[in-house]
Amino acid sequence: MVVLDATIVNIALPSAQRDLGMTDGNRQWVITAYTLAFGGLLLLGGRIADLVGRRRTFVIGLIGFAAASALGGAATAPGMLFGARALQGVFAAVLAPSALSLLTTTFTDPRERARAFGLYGTLSASGAAIGFVVGGLVTEYLNWRWCLYVNVPIAIVAVIGALTLLRDRSERTAARLDVPGVVLGCGGLIAIVYGFGEAEPRGWTHPLVPAALVTGTVLLAGFVWWQKRAPVPLLPLHILRNRNRMGCFLTMALAVVGMFGMFLFMTYYLQVVLGYSPVRTGLAFLPMTASILTGSTQISARLIHRVPPRLLMAPGMLLAATGMLILTRMTVHSTYATDILPALVLMGLGMGLTFMPVFSTATAGVDPQDAGVTSATVNTSQQVGGSIGTALLNTIATTSGAAYVGAHLTDPARRAEVTAAGTVHGYTVAIGWAAAVMLTAALTAALLATAKPTRYDAEVEDAVPAPVA
Repeated sequence: MVVLDATIVNIALPSAQRDLGMTDGNRQWVITAYTLAFGGLLLLGGRIADLVGRRRTFVIGLIGFAAASALGGAATAPGMLFGARALQGVFAAVLAPSALSLLTTTFTDPRERARAFGLYGTLSASGAAIGFVVGGLVTEYLNWRWCLYVNVPIAIVAVIGALTLLRDRSERTAARLDVPGVVLGCGGLIAIVYGFGEAEPRGWTHPLVPAALVTGTVLLAGFVWWQKRAPVPLLPLHILRNRNRMGCFLTMALAVVGMFGMFLFMTYYLQVVLGYSPVRTGLAFLPMTASILTGSTQISARLIHRVPPRLLMAPGMLLAATGMLILTRMTVHSTYATDILPALVLMGLGMGLTFMPVFSTATAGVDPQDAGVTSATVNTSQQVGGSIGTALLNTIATTSGAAYVGAHLTDPARRAEVTAAGTVHGYTVAIGWAAAVMLTAALTAALLATAKPTRYDAEVEDAVPAPVA
């Protein structure tokens, strides 16, 4: 539900804009309000889960997310929708880390843990693609408002399941929240996410963009300084000093840079260049979702206790980079079956191989009182990576496309043809850079994620995973 909402509204945005009378300049806040609150408040949400209790926080997050979704679906003005999306992000920041930390503390048997994290990795990697499918279907056959209302029944089922099935093994402490850490850390993350989010509509040279990025960097530097001195830090720095966890955080951030860029460009390519409908565009991503499921649950989950995580993560990123490189050959006249589908399948397999061991390794061996904030750090790297990828790669695509049109537009009568070719050229250049980022992710995983495989004795059902050194 949380990952779905990062993209489900994208396809519905044109309809919502017409219905509520949004301006072109303000429409981006339907997306930005959510990602800003979600990415900026994740560390706070993770620590709240550790202090208050993960099941309780999970249920509160579900109820709040559903209420915010209902409010957004009933929006009568742009400001009401923007506020509801921001509220969704706030409750998502509480919900996501508590969900992941509940998996960490609930599934200690390595085989069950592998299956659980395989499914979690699948949802995290394919949620954006599923969002396009659901958004297209709902927008075309119902109404854009149902892209938000759909969360209400999902949340109701999840709350019932949580109260019935989940048992919180949290070791809660009486420690107080690190307020200065919250202000510095969350403020820095919000400024960084906001800066990259505004770089797309405003351009990198707009004074607001570098100001936000510099402010965020200064606040995060202050955050690190304070965490070394805080009696009960918001983010204990020993979590970041662990080589394997840091390798997982960096691999996740770099992988998502490329993945979000690919979703952005392929959505526009399929709809604008190839003329696909919203539903057909969403369905075009389904093979990728299926291959993510295969990579996560049928390959990674079966091998995670037999091979070191990096032997899944690094090859996974190489596969994903190969899929991206295939997409750099796209033209205005490419066909889906021969030019797009193979790349999406490779991308999906690569992401499935990578995400499951990233989540499992990053949270393995962590102290129970730090499970929430560790889970939040994984999610934060995912959100910040997505924001950076969208803004940076979109800028590359725009500038490359404009340069192509300027160099090839010699006959005004061919303007439409050259413009289309320039647009696709911009996409392929940006996707090439995304492939380079994924190759960097492969190198990062190979060098930093040196954890041993989590083995289990088939005769012992209550085996626990070995701590990450």
